[in-house]
Amino acid sequence: MTRAEVLRDLVARGREFDTARLHELADELGLPISDLFVIAGHPVPARLLPPDRDREVMRDFAYRVTFCDHAQLSSLRDFVSCLASTNPARAGELPRDAEAAPIGVDGFPRIFDGLLRNRGFRRVPDLPFTGMSRSTINGMLSGRWYSLPQLKTIAGPLGWEFADLAAVAGEPLGTYGVGPVLCHHVGRVYVAAIPLTTAQLMQAAVEADRRSGREDQGAWRPWVANLCPDGSSP
Repeated sequence: MTRAEVLRDLVARGREFDTARLHELADELGLPISDLFVIAGHPVPARLLPPDRDREVMRDFAYRVTFCDHAQLSSLRDFVSCLASTNPARAGELPRDAEAAPIGVDGFPRIFDGLLRNRGFRRVPDLPFTGMSRSTINGMLSGRWYSLPQLKTIAGPLGWEFADLAAVAGEPLGTYGVGPVLCHHVGRVYVAAIPLTTAQLMQAAVEADRRSGREDQGAWRPWVANLCPDGSSP
């Protein structure tokens, strides 16, 4: 089976997959295991979910990451991973396990919402600059609409490859025009930051500023160095 076929199969009959098989697929696909639980409609174990932390600090951290260029994103991800490695094993009761998806609710909006929550983005305003309006993202979450350009735009902040996200959404790849989008290296920093506490997120935000040399411009916009005009990896 191709990579796209594996992902579509996971969406279609993921409840038939046991935990061991999901871990195998996560390794094979190079995707976070928490994301595969979401795609398959399984409850996400508490140990894989972000701890309870300050939303404003998370929002600020996500914003500052977007100013780093590709090399800075790579080194920042290493820094964040080192911070995460110092955390003790998380207790099972905080946070609680995410609930399994209701039977018959397998649409992309549910999956999209789960992927955002896996990274600690509990509301649309928590997201960094993506190039899409909040109303557009809310429309994707509600199932009112989503298109290939929108999937390509949101793939980067999730740390996903566009083709993988399109496969999960059940959308065939096509030819279309799209403007600059955040590359998946931005999202991979957010994935590395999933275990971080509020205090650690503050450390990581300061480190992001140190690496990028960001000057506060009082605006919600990313540094252009991490924008890929065609959405491809650098």
